Amino acid sequence: LTKHGLDSLELGKADEDELAILFSDIRGFTGLSEQMSPQELMNFLNSYFLRMNDPIHQNKGFIDKFIGDAVMALFDRPNGTNQDKAQDAIRAALDLRYAINLYNQHRANCNYPPIDIGIGIHFGPVIIGTVGSNDRMDTTVIGDAVNVAYRLESLAPLYNTDIIVSAQALTQANAESHFTYRQLDWVRVKGRKTPIEIYEVLDHLEETSKARKLANADLITQGIRYRKQQNWVKTEQCFQQALNIDPNDALVHHHIKQCTQLQQSTLPKNWDGSILLTP
Repeated sequence: LTKHGLDSLELGKADEDELAILFSDIRGFTGLSEQMSPQELMNFLNSYFLRMNDPIHQNKGFIDKFIGDAVMALFDRPNGTNQDKAQDAIRAALDLRYAINLYNQHRANCNYPPIDIGIGIHFGPVIIGTVGSNDRMDTTVIGDAVNVAYRLESLAPLYNTDIIVSAQALTQANAESHFTYRQLDWVRVKGRKTPIEIYEVLDHLEETSKARKLANADLITQGIRYRKQQNWVKTEQCFQQALNIDPNDALVHHHIKQCTQLQQSTLPKNWDGSILLTP
């Protein structure tokens, strides 16, 4: 708040800014928590959050809040450009993945099962301010960009991927020169009418896994483009070629299933080719 010239905390103080928002949470947390006592659950969460803290702070991020097992972090580097902010968020996501790998090695040494996380990143305008009441207030950010980042994180299990980033965040980060990624889909997330292009960042993967995903990238992008045009023959050709390259690619199977459902559905005349996803 000081960055925005607000030198005191007062209820209702607000300002506008553009920044990167990151959400992450633990996959299958409900089932995991059912196997623990209350004290074990608290010990686990604190151990987990301790490891999530450094990757965010070291990349000039700020943890806005913990929501159950989820982390909401903001990247609004003082005196930084939009490119700095978006790159900080993506690098933090990669470092979170490295931290989880190390944490799972320690869990394995104690005979604990591994855990996995999903991450969503979006860049956009937000309102920064204080909300609450006179005796209990909190600083937070609100706006469409926050909802999008939250929804992207919730899509990670659906696309069987680790890090989902919006096209807006990649553009701001000048990602083509700094990161490796491929398009996932063209979707409308819950609570939003405007579609959004979503991508998965691959830099944290082993070289073989990364190369396997990149081998399909152009065919998947082309297939999505043909889907927008409702050119189902060419859409299926693209995804079938991608399947031939990697029969185990979950993303390709997802698109083939979606295309089958779409062709069996009655689509509106003004359909823009996007998929409505409400996880």
